[in-house]
Amino acid sequence: MRSAARPLIAPTAHPQLEEALRFKLDRRVAAAGSLGELVPLALRLGLIQGTLRPRLRQPQLLLFAGDHGLAVDLNPPQHHSTAAQVADLLGCRVPLPVFAHHQGMSMDIVDCGLASALAPRPGVLARKIAHGTRNCRVTAAMTIDQVNAAIRAGMEIAESLSGNVLGCAGLGVGSPASAALVISRVTGLALRDLVHAGPRMSEEDFVHAMAVLQSAHNRHPASEDPVHALATFGGFEMAMMVGAMLTAAERRHLILVDGMGACAALLVASHIAPTVVDYALFCRSSEHRGLDFVLAGFESAALLALGLESIDGTGTALSWPLVRAACALLTEVEDTVEPMPPPAEPQETTPSDFDPLPVRG
Repeated sequence: MRSAARPLIAPTAHPQLEEALRFKLDRRVAAAGSLGELVPLALRLGLIQGTLRPRLRQPQLLLFAGDHGLAVDLNPPQHHSTAAQVADLLGCRVPLPVFAHHQGMSMDIVDCGLASALAPRPGVLARKIAHGTRNCRVTAAMTIDQVNAAIRAGMEIAESLSGNVLGCAGLGVGSPASAALVISRVTGLALRDLVHAGPRMSEEDFVHAMAVLQSAHNRHPASEDPVHALATFGGFEMAMMVGAMLTAAERRHLILVDGMGACAALLVASHIAPTVVDYALFCRSSEHRGLDFVLAGFESAALLALGLESIDGTGTALSWPLVRAACALLTEVEDTVEPMPPPAEPQETTPSDFDPLPVRG
Protein backbone atom coordinates (compact mmCIF):
# COMPACT_ATOMS: atom_id res chain seq x y z
CA MET A 1 0.00 0.00 0.00
CA ARG A 2 1.28 3.50 -0.79
CA SER A 3 2.51 5.63 2.07
CA ALA A 4 0.97 9.01 2.89
CA ALA A 5 4.42 10.37 3.68
CA ARG A 6 5.64 11.05 0.16
CA PRO A 7 2.79 12.00 -2.20
CA LEU A 8 3.99 13.22 -5.58
CA ILE A 9 2.00 16.45 -5.82
CA ALA A 10 3.21 18.89 -8.44
CA PRO A 11 2.80 22.63 -7.78
CA THR A 12 0.35 24.36 -10.09
CA ALA A 13 2.62 27.38 -10.66
CA HIS A 14 3.47 27.71 -14.36
CA PRO A 15 4.38 31.31 -15.37
CA GLN A 16 4.18 30.77 -19.13
CA LEU A 17 0.80 29.02 -18.92
CA GLU A 18 -0.50 31.65 -16.50
CA GLU A 19 0.45 34.39 -18.96
CA ALA A 20 -1.39 32.59 -21.76
CA LEU A 21 -4.45 32.03 -19.58
CA ARG A 22 -4.55 35.68 -18.55
CA PHE A 23 -4.31 36.75 -22.20
CA LYS A 24 -7.18 34.42 -23.12
CA LEU A 25 -9.32 35.66 -20.22
CA ASP A 26 -8.55 39.30 -21.03
CA ARG A 27 -10.04 38.72 -24.47
CA ARG A 28 -13.18 37.33 -22.85
CA VAL A 29 -13.45 40.40 -20.65
CA ALA A 30 -12.85 42.72 -23.58
CA ALA A 31 -15.80 41.16 -25.40
CA ALA A 32 -18.21 40.68 -22.47
CA GLY A 33 -17.28 43.28 -19.87
CA SER A 34 -16.17 42.57 -16.33
CA LEU A 35 -16.63 38.98 -15.27
CA GLY A 36 -15.61 39.58 -11.68
CA GLU A 37 -14.45 36.60 -9.64
CA LEU A 38 -15.05 34.18 -12.52
CA VAL A 39 -11.75 35.27 -14.02
CA PRO A 40 -9.41 34.25 -11.16
CA LEU A 41 -11.48 31.10 -10.69
CA ALA A 42 -11.04 30.17 -14.35
CA LEU A 43 -7.32 30.90 -14.03
CA ARG A 44 -7.08 28.51 -11.07
CA LEU A 45 -8.83 25.76 -13.03
CA GLY A 46 -6.45 26.15 -15.97
CA LEU A 47 -3.40 26.01 -13.72
CA ILE A 48 -4.73 23.00 -11.78
CA GLN A 49 -5.14 20.99 -14.97
CA GLY A 50 -2.14 22.54 -16.71
CA THR A 51 -4.03 23.53 -19.85
CA LEU A 52 -5.71 26.43 -21.64
CA ARG A 53 -8.84 24.30 -22.00
CA PRO A 54 -9.67 22.64 -18.65
CA ARG A 55 -12.36 19.98 -18.56
CA LEU A 56 -14.33 18.99 -15.47
CA ARG A 57 -15.62 15.42 -15.44
CA GLN A 58 -17.97 13.47 -13.18
CA PRO A 59 -17.89 15.57 -10.00
CA GLN A 60 -18.08 13.45 -6.87
CA LEU A 61 -19.24 14.75 -3.49
CA LEU A 62 -18.18 12.54 -0.60
CA LEU A 63 -19.57 13.02 2.90
CA PHE A 64 -17.15 11.39 5.31
CA ALA A 65 -19.13 10.34 8.38
CA GLY A 66 -17.83 9.43 11.80
CA ASP A 67 -18.84 9.62 15.45
CA HIS A 68 -16.78 11.30 18.16
CA GLY A 69 -16.38 10.20 21.75
CA LEU A 70 -16.14 13.87 22.71
CA ALA A 71 -19.78 14.35 21.66
CA VAL A 72 -21.10 12.78 24.86
CA ASP A 73 -19.72 15.76 26.81
CA LEU A 74 -20.84 18.36 24.28
CA ASN A 75 -24.43 17.43 23.49
CA PRO A 76 -27.54 16.36 25.42
CA PRO A 77 -28.82 12.81 24.80
CA GLN A 78 -31.71 14.04 22.67
CA HIS A 79 -29.34 15.70 20.17
CA HIS A 80 -29.90 14.67 16.55
CA SER A 81 -27.45 11.78 16.17
CA THR A 82 -25.02 11.22 13.33
CA ALA A 83 -26.97 8.09 12.37
CA ALA A 84 -30.16 10.17 12.13
CA GLN A 85 -28.36 12.71 9.92
CA VAL A 86 -27.19 9.91 7.64
CA ALA A 87 -30.74 8.51 7.46
CA ASP A 88 -32.08 11.95 6.53
CA LEU A 89 -29.52 12.23 3.74
CA LEU A 90 -30.21 8.77 2.35
CA GLY A 91 -33.95 9.41 2.52
CA CYS A 92 -33.65 12.81 0.80
CA ARG A 93 -35.31 14.45 3.80
CA VAL A 94 -32.78 17.30 3.67
CA PRO A 95 -31.95 19.46 0.62
CA LEU A 96 -28.32 18.41 0.07
CA PRO A 97 -28.87 15.19 -1.94
CA VAL A 98 -31.54 16.94 -4.00
CA PHE A 99 -29.24 19.87 -4.75
CA ALA A 100 -26.40 17.52 -5.67
CA HIS A 101 -28.64 15.50 -8.00
CA HIS A 102 -29.93 18.60 -9.78
CA GLN A 103 -26.38 19.90 -10.25
CA GLY A 104 -25.20 16.61 -11.73
CA MET A 105 -22.98 15.71 -8.79
CA SER A 106 -22.72 12.14 -7.55
CA MET A 107 -23.02 11.98 -3.77
CA ASP A 108 -21.91 9.16 -1.49
CA ILE A 109 -21.67 8.81 2.28
CA VAL A 110 -18.48 7.19 3.51
CA ASP A 111 -18.86 5.30 6.79
CA CYS A 112 -15.46 6.11 8.29
CA GLY A 113 -16.35 5.43 11.90
CA LEU A 114 -20.04 5.59 12.71
CA ALA A 115 -20.90 4.23 16.15
CA SER A 116 -23.81 2.28 14.68
CA ALA A 117 -23.88 -0.19 11.82
CA LEU A 118 -24.85 1.17 8.41
CA ALA A 119 -26.48 -1.37 6.12
CA PRO A 120 -24.96 -1.71 2.64
CA ARG A 121 -26.93 0.16 0.01
CA PRO A 122 -26.33 2.40 -3.01
CA GLY A 123 -24.79 5.69 -1.96
CA VAL A 124 -22.87 4.22 0.98
CA LEU A 125 -19.17 3.33 1.03
CA ALA A 126 -18.25 1.08 3.98
CA ARG A 127 -14.77 2.02 5.22
CA LYS A 128 -15.33 1.85 8.99
CA ILE A 129 -12.11 1.98 11.01
CA ALA A 130 -13.85 1.67 14.40
CA HIS A 131 -17.22 2.39 15.97
CA GLY A 132 -16.48 6.02 16.77
CA THR A 133 -13.40 7.63 18.28
CA ARG A 134 -12.55 7.67 21.96
CA ASN A 135 -13.23 10.74 24.11
CA CYS A 136 -10.19 13.00 23.80
CA ARG A 137 -10.93 14.45 27.25
CA VAL A 138 -9.79 11.08 28.58
CA THR A 139 -7.29 9.75 26.05
CA ALA A 140 -6.23 10.21 22.43
CA ALA A 141 -9.18 10.00 20.05
CA MET A 142 -7.37 7.57 17.73
CA THR A 143 -4.18 5.57 17.65
CA ILE A 144 -1.55 6.44 15.07
CA ASP A 145 -2.20 3.06 13.44
CA GLN A 146 -5.90 3.95 13.09
CA VAL A 147 -5.02 7.33 11.59
CA ASN A 148 -2.69 5.72 9.06
CA ALA A 149 -5.35 3.13 8.18
CA ALA A 150 -7.90 5.89 7.62
CA ILE A 151 -5.49 7.92 5.48
CA ARG A 152 -4.78 4.86 3.33
CA ALA A 153 -8.52 4.18 2.97
CA GLY A 154 -9.05 7.78 1.80
CA MET A 155 -6.28 7.37 -0.76
CA GLU A 156 -7.87 4.22 -2.09
CA ILE A 157 -11.26 5.91 -2.39
CA ALA A 158 -9.84 8.86 -4.33
CA GLU A 159 -7.84 6.50 -6.53
CA SER A 160 -11.03 4.68 -7.52
CA LEU A 161 -12.99 7.77 -8.61
CA SER A 162 -13.52 8.12 -12.35
CA GLY A 163 -13.98 11.89 -12.44
CA ASN A 164 -11.54 14.74 -11.81
CA VAL A 165 -13.48 16.75 -9.19
CA LEU A 166 -13.69 15.71 -5.55
CA GLY A 167 -15.92 17.45 -3.02
CA CYS A 168 -15.03 16.72 0.62
CA ALA A 169 -17.20 17.39 3.65
CA GLY A 170 -17.32 15.89 7.13
CA LEU A 171 -20.41 14.62 8.92
CA GLY A 172 -20.73 13.78 12.58
CA VAL A 173 -21.95 15.10 15.90
CA GLY A 174 -18.94 16.69 17.57
CA SER A 175 -16.96 16.94 14.32
CA PRO A 176 -16.72 20.79 14.23
CA ALA A 177 -15.54 20.88 17.85
CA SER A 178 -13.00 18.14 17.19
CA ALA A 179 -11.80 20.01 14.11
CA ALA A 180 -11.43 23.20 16.17
CA LEU A 181 -9.11 21.35 18.55
CA VAL A 182 -6.98 20.04 15.68
CA ILE A 183 -6.78 23.42 13.96
CA SER A 184 -5.96 25.25 17.17
CA ARG A 185 -3.19 22.80 18.08
CA VAL A 186 -1.63 22.90 14.58
CA THR A 187 -1.92 26.64 13.86
CA GLY A 188 -1.95 28.25 17.30
CA LEU A 189 -5.25 29.99 16.54
CA ALA A 190 -7.22 30.77 19.69
CA LEU A 191 -9.62 27.97 20.54
CA ARG A 192 -12.37 30.42 21.49
CA ASP A 193 -12.26 31.98 18.00
CA LEU A 194 -12.71 28.58 16.41
CA VAL A 195 -15.44 27.42 18.79
CA HIS A 196 -17.71 30.46 18.76
CA ALA A 197 -20.22 29.83 15.99
CA GLY A 198 -21.63 33.37 15.91
CA PRO A 199 -24.88 35.09 16.94
CA ARG A 200 -26.90 31.87 16.76
CA MET A 201 -24.77 30.27 19.47
CA SER A 202 -26.02 31.11 22.94
CA GLU A 203 -23.58 32.29 25.59
CA GLU A 204 -24.48 29.25 27.68
CA ASP A 205 -23.64 26.84 24.85
CA PHE A 206 -20.40 28.69 24.15
CA VAL A 207 -19.27 28.60 27.76
CA HIS A 208 -20.07 24.88 27.99
CA ALA A 209 -18.28 24.07 24.73
CA MET A 210 -15.21 26.05 25.78
CA ALA A 211 -15.04 24.26 29.14
CA VAL A 212 -15.19 20.85 27.45
CA LEU A 213 -12.69 21.66 24.70
CA GLN A 214 -10.27 23.49 26.95
CA SER A 215 -10.29 20.45 29.23
CA ALA A 216 -9.47 18.21 26.27
CA HIS A 217 -6.79 20.63 25.07
CA ASN A 218 -5.10 20.72 28.47
CA ARG A 219 -5.25 16.94 28.81
CA HIS A 220 -2.66 16.40 26.07
CA PRO A 221 0.85 17.89 25.81
CA ALA A 222 1.61 19.98 22.75
CA SER A 223 3.20 18.30 19.74
CA GLU A 224 4.58 19.86 16.56
CA ASP A 225 3.42 16.90 14.49
CA PRO A 226 0.04 17.63 12.79
CA VAL A 227 -0.67 13.91 12.31
CA HIS A 228 -0.20 13.45 16.05
CA ALA A 229 -2.63 16.34 16.67
CA LEU A 230 -5.10 14.63 14.34
CA ALA A 231 -4.78 11.38 16.27
CA THR A 232 -5.16 13.19 19.58
CA PHE A 233 -8.24 15.28 18.83
CA GLY A 234 -9.58 14.42 15.38
CA GLY A 235 -11.92 11.91 13.82
CA PHE A 236 -11.82 9.06 11.35
CA GLU A 237 -13.65 11.25 8.83
CA MET A 238 -10.87 13.88 8.95
CA ALA A 239 -8.10 11.31 8.59
CA MET A 240 -9.83 9.72 5.61
CA MET A 241 -10.25 13.13 3.97
CA VAL A 242 -6.50 13.73 4.40
CA GLY A 243 -5.77 10.66 2.27
CA ALA A 244 -8.44 11.48 -0.30
CA MET A 245 -7.16 15.04 -0.73
CA LEU A 246 -3.54 13.93 -1.11
CA THR A 247 -4.40 11.45 -3.84
CA ALA A 248 -6.78 13.83 -5.62
CA ALA A 249 -4.07 16.50 -5.76
CA GLU A 250 -1.51 13.93 -6.90
CA ARG A 251 -3.81 13.22 -9.84
CA ARG A 252 -4.21 16.99 -10.54
CA HIS A 253 -7.90 16.87 -9.62
CA LEU A 254 -9.90 19.79 -8.27
CA ILE A 255 -10.77 19.54 -4.55
CA LEU A 256 -13.81 21.34 -3.14
CA VAL A 257 -13.40 21.77 0.63
CA ASP A 258 -16.49 22.40 2.77
CA GLY A 259 -16.67 22.88 6.53
CA MET A 260 -14.46 22.81 9.63
CA GLY A 261 -13.74 19.08 9.40
CA ALA A 262 -12.61 19.30 5.76
CA CYS A 263 -10.51 22.37 6.55
CA ALA A 264 -8.81 20.52 9.40
CA ALA A 265 -8.09 17.66 7.00
CA LEU A 266 -6.63 20.02 4.39
CA LEU A 267 -4.49 21.65 7.05
CA VAL A 268 -2.99 18.30 8.08
CA ALA A 269 -2.59 17.25 4.43
CA SER A 270 -0.76 20.53 3.71
CA HIS A 271 1.84 19.68 6.34
CA ILE A 272 2.42 16.34 4.61
CA ALA A 273 2.53 17.93 1.12
CA PRO A 274 2.21 21.76 1.05
CA THR A 275 1.22 21.88 -2.63
CA VAL A 276 -2.08 20.08 -1.93
CA VAL A 277 -3.57 23.52 -1.15
CA ASP A 278 -2.97 24.58 -4.78
CA TYR A 279 -5.76 22.21 -5.81
CA ALA A 280 -8.34 23.31 -3.24
CA LEU A 281 -11.29 25.68 -3.55
CA PHE A 282 -13.44 26.46 -0.53
CA CYS A 283 -17.19 26.17 -0.18
CA ARG A 284 -19.38 27.10 2.76
CA SER A 285 -22.50 25.52 4.23
CA SER A 286 -22.52 27.43 7.52
CA GLU A 287 -21.91 30.91 8.87
CA HIS A 288 -19.88 29.37 11.71
CA ARG A 289 -17.56 32.19 12.73
CA GLY A 290 -14.63 29.84 13.23
CA LEU A 291 -14.56 29.28 9.47
CA ASP A 292 -13.69 32.95 8.96
CA PHE A 293 -10.45 32.47 10.89
CA VAL A 294 -9.66 29.17 9.17
CA LEU A 295 -10.20 30.51 5.65
CA ALA A 296 -8.15 33.59 6.48
CA GLY A 297 -5.33 31.25 7.47
CA PHE A 298 -5.50 29.69 4.01
CA GLU A 299 -5.56 33.23 2.53
CA SER A 300 -8.79 32.37 0.79
CA ALA A 301 -12.56 32.80 0.89
CA ALA A 302 -15.55 30.64 0.08
CA LEU A 303 -16.84 30.62 -3.49
CA LEU A 304 -20.31 31.55 -2.25
CA ALA A 305 -21.57 32.88 1.06
CA LEU A 306 -25.35 32.51 1.10
CA GLY A 307 -26.00 32.66 4.83
CA LEU A 308 -26.57 28.91 5.02
CA GLU A 309 -26.83 26.94 8.26
CA SER A 310 -26.94 23.47 6.80
CA ILE A 311 -25.10 20.16 6.51
CA ASP A 312 -21.54 20.50 5.25
CA GLY A 313 -21.52 19.71 1.55
CA THR A 314 -24.60 21.83 0.81
CA GLY A 315 -22.38 24.77 -0.12
CA THR A 316 -20.41 22.51 -2.45
CA ALA A 317 -23.49 21.47 -4.41
CA LEU A 318 -24.64 25.10 -4.69
CA SER A 319 -21.17 26.35 -5.72
CA TRP A 320 -20.69 23.76 -8.43
CA PRO A 321 -22.54 25.73 -11.18
CA LEU A 322 -20.17 28.64 -10.53
CA VAL A 323 -17.15 26.38 -11.02
CA ARG A 324 -18.64 24.97 -14.21
CA ALA A 325 -19.29 28.49 -15.52
CA ALA A 326 -15.67 29.50 -14.88
CA CYS A 327 -14.48 26.41 -16.76
CA ALA A 328 -16.84 27.14 -19.67
CA LEU A 329 -15.33 30.61 -19.88
CA LEU A 330 -12.11 29.01 -21.10
CA THR A 331 -13.48 26.07 -23.05
CA GLU A 332 -16.78 27.09 -24.68
CA VAL A 333 -16.59 30.82 -25.39
CA GLU A 334 -15.39 31.45 -28.93
CA ASP A 335 -12.57 33.91 -29.58
CA THR A 336 -13.44 36.97 -31.64
CA VAL A 337 -9.95 38.44 -32.01
CA GLU A 338 -6.67 37.31 -33.48
CA PRO A 339 -4.89 34.47 -31.66
CA MET A 340 -2.26 35.40 -29.13
CA PRO A 341 1.20 35.88 -30.67
CA PRO A 342 4.06 33.66 -29.52
CA PRO A 343 5.70 34.69 -26.23
CA ALA A 344 8.89 36.68 -26.31
CA GLU A 345 12.24 34.93 -26.55
CA PRO A 346 13.59 32.59 -25.35
CA GLN A 347 10.22 30.79 -25.49
CA GLU A 348 9.67 28.85 -28.70
CA THR A 349 6.09 27.62 -28.26
CA THR A 350 2.82 29.48 -28.57
CA PRO A 351 0.25 29.34 -25.79
CA SER A 352 -2.05 27.37 -28.08
CA ASP A 353 0.49 24.55 -27.84
CA PHE A 354 -0.46 23.90 -24.23
CA ASP A 355 -2.11 20.55 -23.76
CA PRO A 356 -3.30 19.06 -20.49
CA LEU A 357 -0.37 17.88 -18.42
CA PRO A 358 -0.19 14.11 -17.93
CA VAL A 359 -2.02 12.95 -14.83
CA ARG A 360 -2.24 9.70 -12.93
CA GLY A 361 -5.48 7.80 -13.35
